[in-house]
Amino acid sequence: MIGQDQNHDEKYMLEAIAEAKKAEKLEEVPIGAVIVLNGEIIARAHNLRETKQSATAHAELLAIEAACEKLGTWRLEEAVLYVTLEPCPMCSGSIILSRIKRVVYGAKDPKGGCAGTLMNLLEDTRFNHQSEVEPGVLETECGALLSTFFSNIRKRKKAEKLRRQQRSDQDKG
Repeated sequence: MIGQDQNHDEKYMLEAIAEAKKAEKLEEVPIGAVIVLNGEIIARAHNLRETKQSATAHAELLAIEAACEKLGTWRLEEAVLYVTLEPCPMCSGSIILSRIKRVVYGAKDPKGGCAGTLMNLLEDTRFNHQSEVEPGVLETECGALLSTFFSNIRKRKKAEKLRRQQRSDQDKG
């Protein structure tokens, strides 16, 4: 059974990765999420913070909102959330409030991860709901998406700085 769960987890994580790639094409941080209920994807989303200029347009929140709308309820008690990056505090709070049963994530977030890295809000018994957490599913693939994205940003910024410097030097000469 564990092997079968792992296969299902990888299958749905690949769907979350596909969502992350949509975000990347929009020059958004490549994070994707899908919500599964009874073996069916009921919602999918990717980061849209830059597009919407909204601090709350995280993949997880957008997917939760879509799932609640589709089901006509805020309670997602039997649902599983697959997300390419460990949820932040805001997303972890929404996961708890929407009663998601299980969270499967790919890459750890050393700066903001609240599903086991910095803290584990999702399994904290002080809250009225806890979610099971399965970390590290397709972690290498999920991490590579983020590493490549941020590496490319640094390269673009460096090239842009060099072009500005060259223009400045030309203006002086």
